[in-house]
Amino acid sequence: QVHLVESGGGLVQSGGSLRLSCAASGSIFGIKTMGWYRQVPGKQRELVAVIISGGTTHYADFVKGRFTISRDNAKNTVDLQMSSLKPEDTAVYYCNVDTVIASSWGQGTQVTVSS
Repeated sequence: QVHLVESGGGLVQSGGSLRLSCAASGSIFGIKTMGWYRQVPGKQRELVAVIISGGTTHYADFVKGRFTISRDNAKNTVDLQMSSLKPEDTAVYYCNVDTVIASSWGQGTQVTVSS
């Protein structure tokens, strides 16, 4: 089983930046994708960005040009650099790692963007 620990959330003003980091440990064999999702109360969790083994990235339309996902294979970390943040980016952000065995989630980190 993969254990994920997220860090880097917090409060930021509109237009500001934050960097989220997720460290993976445990049975991290056969990673297919590493990504970030977010969820606000009353809504479904939604994909923000994902990086596929091999390095291909995919972003939700609402973050294209503002967020950048990156992965450090040696450290088994996946980061999300968020810039030009908007109040509507306020959510709990979750790290996800899909391996050939299972899908694992972090505990979530709160990001709050004030207007």
